Amino acid sequence: MNEKKSFYLTTPIYYVNDIPHIGHAYTTIAADAMCRYKRMKGFDVFFLTGTDEHGQKIQQSAAAKGLTPRELADRTVRNFQDLWKALNISNDDFIRTTEERHYKTVQSIFKKLLDQGDIYKGKYEGWYCVPCETYVPESSMGEDKTCPDCKRPLQMMEEESYFFRASKYVGQLLAYYEKNLKGVMPRSRYNEIISFLKGGVRDQSISRTTLKWGIPVPGDDAHVVYVWFDALINYVTACGYLDDRKKFDTFWPEVRHLVGKDIIRFHCVIWPIMLLALGVNPPVSVFAHGWWTVEGEKMSKSKGNVVDPFEMVERYGADPFRYFLLREVPFGLDGDFSESAVVGRINSDLANDLGNLLNRTLQMIDNFFQGSLPASCRRGEREEEIVQRAAAVLAEVDEKIEDFAFDDALKSIWSFISRGNKYIDETMPWKLAKEGKTEELSSVLNTLYDILRLSAMLVAPFIPETAARIWEQLGLDGEPVNMRFDGFSWGDRAPGHTVKKGKVLFPRIDLEEWKKAREAKAPAPAQPASEEPAIVHEELVGIDSFKAVELRVAQILNVEEIPKSKKLYKLTVDLGYEKRTIVSGIKEFFTPDELLHKKIVVVVNLQPAKLCGVESNGMLLAAGDGKKTTLALLTPDKDIPLGSRVS
Repeated sequence: MNEKKSFYLTTPIYYVNDIPHIGHAYTTIAADAMCRYKRMKGFDVFFLTGTDEHGQKIQQSAAAKGLTPRELADRTVRNFQDLWKALNISNDDFIRTTEERHYKTVQSIFKKLLDQGDIYKGKYEGWYCVPCETYVPESSMGEDKTCPDCKRPLQMMEEESYFFRASKYVGQLLAYYEKNLKGVMPRSRYNEIISFLKGGVRDQSISRTTLKWGIPVPGDDAHVVYVWFDALINYVTACGYLDDRKKFDTFWPEVRHLVGKDIIRFHCVIWPIMLLALGVNPPVSVFAHGWWTVEGEKMSKSKGNVVDPFEMVERYGADPFRYFLLREVPFGLDGDFSESAVVGRINSDLANDLGNLLNRTLQMIDNFFQGSLPASCRRGEREEEIVQRAAAVLAEVDEKIEDFAFDDALKSIWSFISRGNKYIDETMPWKLAKEGKTEELSSVLNTLYDILRLSAMLVAPFIPETAARIWEQLGLDGEPVNMRFDGFSWGDRAPGHTVKKGKVLFPRIDLEEWKKAREAKAPAPAQPASEEPAIVHEELVGIDSFKAVELRVAQILNVEEIPKSKKLYKLTVDLGYEKRTIVSGIKEFFTPDELLHKKIVVVVNLQPAKLCGVESNGMLLAAGDGKKTTLALLTPDKDIPLGSRVS
């Protein structure tokens, strides 16, 4: 048996001087998708995220709020931990730089490098950026002595400092990157780092005397370890560098870092040089992704356009938010966030493509075989083509994900989903059923079932909740994220397998209503009572008159559009003892998917009437807001037999 392959992936540790934003969510969702995928490929995965809690910014922010740095860190870190839960992040560890295990590792590494002569004491004078907590060479300064990264003013500082001999290892790191062309990704960032290294790297100041909030330098309490030197070491702390060598030897050879492009030099220059000095291999790769703008503008608190991930999850759900971020732009390039684009993805990709494929397939299994999947039959030419296409998609997705090309991986997956919808149109199962071609119909439905089964596994790393819902409706045990891609095989199930059709995966979002809701960011003020329309009641009726109206529970079996009608649906409803046709003017408020299988209350003793040439035998009950903007169907709140009398 082959030894299980290992895979170690990290996010940056996020600074706790502010609340989580879309950038934090983006990196962590991408890391989560990668790790979920690798688990499904059979890898032994270690997924790390966490928080950076030391440094001058934390000390200043805490003082401004009347808190100690530790109190501020404890308060803010919960925001990140809560967000990871909301986004279904499957991290194996969450490290805080204030933990004892990290203190010990940082001090141990500092002492090791000091003892071997790679750290020495000196004096540093230069232009310092407080927000970025880094010295800036004069050649890199912006206009009026500003930081090239954050554009804030620099301060001239002079202090005694410990220095790390980064210059000593530049040649070694260049040689490593020349052999490992994916050591920095994407390629544009690789070229940037190579150019920077060839320009030379100075020895790095790695301690501070101007603050106390940090890890003390071993043997010299007047100094604390510079926050960046301290923070980078978290990746080996969590991996057991100091106290679990078996874990370290298992995972470190396969470590990869995901970072934002603003911190690439720390991760692709300083950090691998630190590792080389320790006699440890640099990361296999560091991938630097882009930034997000909002509606074409840079996110800013002053503009009020900062995207709150919690709000997005509450409004659209974790999976649609995850899907949008990974599908919308190539990972590595800058992207523009807009809620209208999120809604577009939900309606087109998630509702129309994936949701529709599931609903159509399970509906046909229900209609033609009473929810029990027929025995698998011989595959024809078209079915064999789909099997081959599935194998090609698996290979494509593997290749794309290996390069962190999440958008391309999702494109490949959705091409397969679209092929499933096209297959329905090509084979016309309803026609096969009508013509009594049971064997062909069985083959088609089994093929569609397997398309969905594989699709659930393919989307599981990206939208795990949705994949689990598909899995459940397919009548399968467990969850797709726990399956193995190499364990998938076509037709792998017992004859007579039962499906469990459930709720629509993604109800379509009404764009007009959505626009109105977004425009009204705050509830409109209530109108004076005198301006409210008067409630008009009908004439009083006796109990006998009311009893004359026969109300019964029914279930919608089928929904058809009536040509040339903007408002009417032709509904087939099941009363338990008989099926009826009811024409109803609810098209503006519901999609067919939202109506299928819904239990409703209908008037069954209404005189038949013809609407648009279709005879209607009954009426469903609904309540509206009087403004023709909202409509709700009357439905039983418990599972009650069809045909039950409502009284």
